[in-house]
Amino acid sequence: MVDELELGQATIVYDHPEDGVVEETVDNEAVVYARDHWMIRTGTDDQDNDRMKQIPRDRVHRVDRTVERFEEETRTVRRRVESLASGLRRKLPVDIGDGQDGRERRRKRREHPEPTGESIPVEDGDSR
Repeated sequence: MVDELELGQATIVYDHPEDGVVEETVDNEAVVYARDHWMIRTGTDDQDNDRMKQIPRDRVHRVDRTVERFEEETRTVRRRVESLASGLRRKLPVDIGDGQDGRERRRKRREHPEPTGESIPVEDGDSR
């Protein structure tokens, strides 16, 4: 139950293939969601690399987290998303609809400008 957790912890409830429904409580820093899996840091190996347990999202019943302030958690997520978006903007052209970057489109417009409309006078009267 969330009320029983210490501040800054997460409880993940999931189906384990051998143990049935399992409930694990870890520090918030030890659990992350990526690539359709919940991942829990379980320790380190002999080379001091992090060991992770990956749990497919469709096996997870729920994840309960306690945070000091929800606003801080959402700001952190927002900063991560903005950073990712900024990185993608640098790597991808802004308008990828026609596969051309902005310089190429501007060059083509200079070489082949759009036709401008012309006024054609229309006379009132009978055309019989």
